[in-house]
Amino acid sequence: MGKTERQAYLKAIRSRYRRARKKVKVTILDEFCSVCGYNRKYAIRLLNQRAKTRKKRCTGPKPIYASAELLTALKRIWFASDQMCSKKLKVAIPLWLPFYETVYKALLPETQNKLLSISAATIDRVLKPVRVAYGRKGLSGTRPGTLLKNQIPIRTDFWDVTQPGFMEADTVAHCGNSLAGDFVWSLTMTDILTTWTENRATWNKGAEGVRDQIADVEASLPFDMQGFDCDNGSEFLNWHLLRYFTNHPSVTSFTRSRPYKKNDNAHVEQKNWSHVRQLFGYDRFEDLSLVDLMNDLYANEWSLYQNHFIPSMKLLEKKRINSKYYKKYDLPQTPYDRVMSSDHVSDEEKERLQPVHTALNPFILKKNIEKKLRVIFKKVKVTSNVRQRI
Repeated sequence: MGKTERQAYLKAIRSRYRRARKKVKVTILDEFCSVCGYNRKYAIRLLNQRAKTRKKRCTGPKPIYASAELLTALKRIWFASDQMCSKKLKVAIPLWLPFYETVYKALLPETQNKLLSISAATIDRVLKPVRVAYGRKGLSGTRPGTLLKNQIPIRTDFWDVTQPGFMEADTVAHCGNSLAGDFVWSLTMTDILTTWTENRATWNKGAEGVRDQIADVEASLPFDMQGFDCDNGSEFLNWHLLRYFTNHPSVTSFTRSRPYKKNDNAHVEQKNWSHVRQLFGYDRFEDLSLVDLMNDLYANEWSLYQNHFIPSMKLLEKKRINSKYYKKYDLPQTPYDRVMSSDHVSDEEKERLQPVHTALNPFILKKNIEKKLRVIFKKVKVTSNVRQRI
């Protein structure tokens, strides 16, 4: 008797064996062992085993977030907003949804209402199958600047973060796998209160180049810069920058963090990933012409995209209970919303920002960013191929 026949025979006698009395069970068991050649104990286990049944249908309400149209729209917004976390995505959906029809087909009113009412936990559950894992970390390009450590004090007190203008700054190396030679660096500056962030590219992080890019960032801010805090890198601790801030009309504080203490500049350190690495990755940019292309992207589409349509969360409270830290955050807001709600930003500046914001479409911004990125990475690939041939 083959395996298929034995299974069919077992299936035929199993229910009869369970319903039978003890004497009848013994007879059925003897016959089963004789026909199939099984050990008696093994045969008993097979006969007592419950047959695989269909899964019971779950009782309760039907899932309301399982429609294909809703899942497609949620994924498109999530990918277009650079795969932000669910708590920020919940706040971003009302900002992005009015522009969805300009790029994709119109959504049903029922689907729109569901997207506006969906919770952060449900977003996590729905997007779990498509979560993207990111790769390795890069190199650190910070080299200590020793000349001016006595002239530039360490920040030991807290700034008045009830008003915008107190900025933290850091640089990111686009060096690939080696810090040797010449390549592009990215300067990141972020405001502590509003999280308004600006980026600029510079060649080799020379003192004059970094100073010029800081001045360019300052000119684009919707508020006056009042304080500047940086790490101990040589691109910041130099006479050019010290003179720039010494003679500055509004900056009253030029300070640095403690050496080897990244958390002193935590507000800008976290932007190195979301505003630089997530955009350009870890490739080596060693073509001088890339600086202008990157600055064209940084100062226009990327700044508008991040500051107007990407919410951020601010830490309100952090406490330690035994060995665990507990953190409490405020509700996610875009930097634009924080600027517009600040009493320290002038009405003229708010009137200038409002029509700019109204005229923007985040999906079109994202497409323009991708177009410019293709041009940049095409040049990076050409440069890389030339270097390999050499």
